Order: sequence, then structure tokens, then C-alpha cells
Amino acid sequence: MQDHINNEYNRIEDYGLIGNMKTVALISMNGSLDFMSYPTFDSPTVFAKLLDSRKGGSFSVTPHLQDYNTKQLYLPGTAVLLTRFFSEEGIAELTDYMPVQKGHAIKSNAIVRQVKTVRGSITYKVKCEPAFDYARSSHTCEAGENEIYFKVQNSQETVMRLLADVPLQVVDNSGYAEFTLHQSETVYLVLECGHQKIEETNPIAFYKNKTYFETIGYWRKWSSQSTYKGRWNEAVNRSAITLKLLTSSEHGSTVAAATFGLPETLGGERNWDYRYTWIRDAAFTMYAFLRLGYTSEATAFLKWIHARCIDDKLYLMYSIDGTHELEEEELSHFSGYKDSRPVRIGNAAQNQLQLDIYGELIDTIYIYNKQYSAITYEFWETIAEQIEIVIESWQKADHGIWEIRNVEKEFLHSRLMCWVAMDRAIKIAEFRSFPYPKQQWSEIRDKIYLDIYHNFWNEKVGAFVQYKGAEHVDASVLLMSLMHFISPHEPRWLSTMKVVEKELGLDVLLYRYRNGSDSFDGLEGEEGTFNMCSFWLIESLAKSGEVSKALDSFEKMNGYANHLGLFSEQISYKAEHLGNFPQAFTHLALISAALEIDKQLDRL
Repeated sequence: MQDHINNEYNRIEDYGLIGNMKTVALISMNGSLDFMSYPTFDSPTVFAKLLDSRKGGSFSVTPHLQDYNTKQLYLPGTAVLLTRFFSEEGIAELTDYMPVQKGHAIKSNAIVRQVKTVRGSITYKVKCEPAFDYARSSHTCEAGENEIYFKVQNSQETVMRLLADVPLQVVDNSGYAEFTLHQSETVYLVLECGHQKIEETNPIAFYKNKTYFETIGYWRKWSSQSTYKGRWNEAVNRSAITLKLLTSSEHGSTVAAATFGLPETLGGERNWDYRYTWIRDAAFTMYAFLRLGYTSEATAFLKWIHARCIDDKLYLMYSIDGTHELEEEELSHFSGYKDSRPVRIGNAAQNQLQLDIYGELIDTIYIYNKQYSAITYEFWETIAEQIEIVIESWQKADHGIWEIRNVEKEFLHSRLMCWVAMDRAIKIAEFRSFPYPKQQWSEIRDKIYLDIYHNFWNEKVGAFVQYKGAEHVDASVLLMSLMHFISPHEPRWLSTMKVVEKELGLDVLLYRYRNGSDSFDGLEGEEGTFNMCSFWLIESLAKSGEVSKALDSFEKMNGYANHLGLFSEQISYKAEHLGNFPQAFTHLALISAALEIDKQLDRL
């Protein structure tokens, strides 16, 4: 039974990502669009076959070829995805993208699917089967001339329109087409999602003639802004484009991953919704953008975060538009990816105390202010308010970076980031001559430093440990060196790295922590290794002088990327991707590790 269920799903890594900075879609290597939220990243899904192969909905384009192989690739420097099908009978090519334009506003989201026969004569079947509101709302279909309107039941508004330059028909409440293309012939399929349609005399011609080249031009112009001149252009640039795809052009916020509900272990309960803006993840994303020269993204995010700080206290996560009511619920009607339940939307971690967020945010503001553009005094006042919270709270136990649900501890990472918040705020104030209580802030910063150095070191373990009093390490300790808290050559640090590799390492892969018999995190089952932790270790090795080892490990980790250079959150024993996909944290950690290795190699 389990094998039958598994055969209904593609592997998580067998997908490519397209998007328009409003939302994203995942397209499998067999040409099926199996995941998309609409109208924004964190909206309900209209396609979610990835989470329920029978109810979730999909938009498939299938060439009738015997015993074919498939390849996927991106057009260089873009988010335009090609899926190619190869057989003895012929070659089929599917080009997918979401139009992105400058100077011509498209109010709706649109997906353009260009179907082409490269060799031979091939018959194609198309089926567009949406499942609105996480497959909780029914819909009707209304056919027109080469178009089908999908309408949510009991709603007067058109939700989606399928266009084609071949005849379309309604079959089983879905859009359907079947056609044959000879060599070099092409058909266009367009799915307009939204109430505002492109009202052209010939809308298909509009998409054919306008959006393809403008979308390619947009992405290549954006990619050309990168200042990266290192050894891993392809991996770094693909990671940057992926981060851009996960960033809202309207708000400036960025989501942690494209998906929700994908399991950290098959059949397990660790299935979370990552389609929100975590302050931690977003701040690190902007740090990566700044280091690559993408300053406008960082500017937009800081404007967004400034508005959040003015309106209210700083929360640890938000929806894309800045609200923070993210009530967690289970979609009990979804079977889950390969029968991995529950499938959750929303996120209960929104109510947790996670003190590290102040450090990650203020560190990014520090870099922005120092290397790009001076922040305003008004912005500085909001930073000072956040520092007052750090001063009041730094000694508290919290849920930590890993959002432990059943316990609060004095976590090392949280304490470290409180030190970072104090240190960077002082540096901003000194650099800009902003008024601040110098003696008080300096005393608190130093007090935090000494607390970490003396009270989180465990002589028996030979390492800085996960929380005060612990006897084991946590991969987040690696940020001690990356955040310039400790010298990368200090004996205590070198010892800590060895313990991390021994306790948490699996070749170049790394667990974030070991969940022992005490079920420390309060959840059942295991999880995969965390990709971002591996890149943290690689960067730490490079900083500590083990450049050759870091270089070899970096190449090995790149080998775990999928065929397009994309990473999920975790990796299984079988080298399969686990968790939500693609994950921003992994890609920004890859960028940072590449930059550090480049710097160290250039010094040799």
C-alpha cells in the first residue's frame, strides 16, 4: 500500500520553481504544476497535488511518448523553466514562466506554458484541475472560445481563466485539451489568476509577443546587478534568484520557503507552514542580498520592518502584508505528502518568545548603514526601542531558534544574538554619532559576553553547549564565530567545532541537534540533516583556516542540490530532500559560505 502511495508522488527535489514576486509555483519534471498559492505566497492553494495527489489539484501538460527521459533547466540568469522530454519518437519542450514586466502593470498573476515539438510529431494532453481554498471550495467551469472560466461556487467573481490557441473543453469540471504538434510547431497555454484579466483583442498574442522577452529581460537585468565575482557563479546566482522569487515586490518582505506541510521525515508529524516572514530568516536573506550588491531589496525590507516597529512591538513572524495573526490549523482532508500527516497551515510558533530575532535584524541594519545607505534618526529611535527590550529580556529563557514547543531554556543562540543586538547597535550609534546611553549599553553588552563565555562553556564536553547547564551541542553554536563573537582560532572555539562535527555530523551533513530519548523538542519521530547548518560549518571551517576541508565539503554539499541547484530544508539518509522547498535559509547560507571560501582562497 505504501509503495502505491509513494508512486503517486514525485520526489520533493523533482521540482522547479517559477514566480513573479507575488507568488510561486512548483513544476515537476513530468510537466505537472503541482503547487501554487494564490494570490500571494501565504494565500490558500489553488494547486496542491504535492500534498494530496487526488484532491489537491494540478495543471499538467503530458506528451504521449514511449519510454521517455526528462531534463529540466533554467534559461541562464532567469526564472524561466524548461522541461524537455526525450524519446526515440521525438523531443518535446515545455517552457514555463510567470510574466514579470516593468512599465506595464499586470494586476493578475499569470502562468504561461509554451508547448513545442522539437523533433517528430507528438500528441499532448492538457488538464487544468484547480482545487480552490486548499481544496475546500467547489467551483464551476464555463467554456468560451478557446478559453475556460473557473469560478468558485457561490461567488460571482471570476477566479481563473485558461486561455489557449487550440480548442479547449470542459471535462470532469476541469479544463482539457488534446492536440498534435509537428516539428517546430508551438502552442501557448495561459492561466490568468485574478479578477483583473488582460483585456486584449487577442490575449494569447499579448502573452506570446510581449511577456516572454520582457520576463527574460527583467531577470537578466536583475541578475547582472550581482557584484559576485567568485568561483561558484552558477550556484550563487541561482541561490540569489531563488531568494528573489521568495521576496514580495509589493511589500519587501520575504517568505522562509515556498511551501507548507512537506515532512521533515516521511510519515512524521513535523510538517510546518513556512510561507511567512520570519524576522530571523528575512534579516539573513537581506544580509545575503547586501553582500551580493542587491541593495534595493534590503531597502524595501527595512522600510517594511520600520513600519512594523512603529505600529507595534516586533513579532517574530508575519504574513507577507505585515499582519501577525497566523493561527495554526490542520487540513484534515489532505492526506499529506506520501501520507505524512498532519498538514498544517498557519504557525503556532508566532506566540513564542524568541530573543534571537533582535540580533539578526540589527546586524543586517548595521551592515546596511555601514556599507550602503545611512539610516534615518527616526529609524534609529525604533532600534533603540528594540534594544530596551533586549536589556529587559536577555536573561530570560525562551523557545530558541528551533522553536522548541514544549520547553523554554536559556539557549546559547538566543543569548549570543542578544549580544549581537547590543554590539551592533553600539557600533551604529558610534558610526553615526547618534545619542545613546553609552555606559549602560556597553555594560550590558559586556555582561552578556562574559555570561556566554563562562557559563555556556562545558569543560567536560569540551564545547559551548546548547543551553545553560546542557551536556550537548547545537549546530547554531557555529554562529558564534560567524557573528564575530569569538576568534575563529581560539582554542575553545576549535574544540567546539570538533565536538559539533563528532556529535552532529554525518559526512558533510549536519543535524541541528540530537533529539534523544527525552524527546527534547516534544515531537515524535526523527528529522533529516539541516542543510543550512552544513553551510554554517563549512563557513566556520574556512574562517578557522581549514580552507581545504571547507572547499571539499562545499563541493559535496552542492552535490546534494537538485538538478536545478535548489535545496529543501533537510536531507535524508538516502540523499533525498525533506521539508519545505525551496528553503531561503539554505540558499542564503550557501551564498555566505561561498563568499567566505572565496575570500580565504584569495589570501593563499
